[in-house]
Amino acid sequence: MTTSPPPGSGPAPAYIEIDGVPAADPGVLGAVMGGYGHFTAMQVRDGRVKGLGLHLDRLDRATRELFGAPLPGERVRELLGRAVRASGRRDSSARVYVYEDGPGFLVTVVVREAAPDGLGAPQRLRSVDYLRPAAHLKHVGGFGQMYHGDAARRAGFDGALLTSPAGEVAEGAVSNVAFWDGTSLVWPTAPHLTGITMALLAPRLPSVHRAVALDELPSFRSAFTANSRTIAPVTGVDRIAYPVDGELMERVLGAYADAPGEKIVSADGGGSGG
Repeated sequence: MTTSPPPGSGPAPAYIEIDGVPAADPGVLGAVMGGYGHFTAMQVRDGRVKGLGLHLDRLDRATRELFGAPLPGERVRELLGRAVRASGRRDSSARVYVYEDGPGFLVTVVVREAAPDGLGAPQRLRSVDYLRPAAHLKHVGGFGQMYHGDAARRAGFDGALLTSPAGEVAEGAVSNVAFWDGTSLVWPTAPHLTGITMALLAPRLPSVHRAVALDELPSFRSAFTANSRTIAPVTGVDRIAYPVDGELMERVLGAYADAPGEKIVSADGGGSGG
């Protein structure tokens, strides 16, 4: 069972395993983040993960594309379950990183377990002309999105909204974005990552996927961002203001809550401790 740290001590440090072996130096993750690889991020609650199968599919597809080799879901389940148990956290924010290790298309799997994330604060976004390279992949690195996100915050915004040179909305710097037209959620189709939270929400709510131009943003009633950490209302983009639609957010959060959590089960059939 997870124990709370003493008052004033802050959250417990992240726990990291590399191919199932505890990392002696947690700082090793910095080297992984700067390399050539990909990852997925998830919230673990009581040993379960919403959309776990989607996460496993994402990891396998990206590993095949980047390294020419499959990544069996059972291997990921085993390593994730092992790290969840060893971390001592029943609820956590988990990331699974994959990168190449030596010849023969071998891959190394790194699991990072940290304190769980909660709901995020409302977001006011600044649009920027930038698309992530290979946007369909959740790859490591991300200098461009970090640069634009930090610049937006220095300018008084909460984050960046990535757009194409043609002025089409793509995604947030670290999230998907959806716009509410009063009838349906509109998910932009410019190059973006299909996030797991987005993939869980879209089938459970009235949704359309289409091109969204910057100049049509004033026509929408409200908006929100969604990623593995949180679902947060958008209060504005550039000079456009959106009200926080409490009824819509209740529907969205309810739809996410209705998505079942999948238990993490290792290859030998053992549970993750949940």
